[in-house]
Amino acid sequence: MNKTELTSAMAAKAGISKVDAGKAVAAFVNTVKAELAKGNKITLVGFGTFSVQERPARVGRNPRTGKNIKIAAKKVAKFKAGKGLI
Repeated sequence: MNKTELTSAMAAKAGISKVDAGKAVAAFVNTVKAELAKGNKITLVGFGTFSVQERPARVGRNPRTGKNIKIAAKKVAKFKAGKGLI
């Protein structure tokens, strides 16, 4: 399912227009992005938890040349599904 299909499904289930459902999806995505950028965790009981995880710097290997390369530390978004999700 892509964003357009999600918007259509939400509009049908909530009995609202596709434009309003699109605004709701965009607001949700933007809010999650903003909170994760601040380093905050978002918990939706019964759905799951969005959080930020730090990956340390490490040494990797270029598969083409076999040479070692340095991979920088970075922060990544993480989602852990809640018990009620599936």
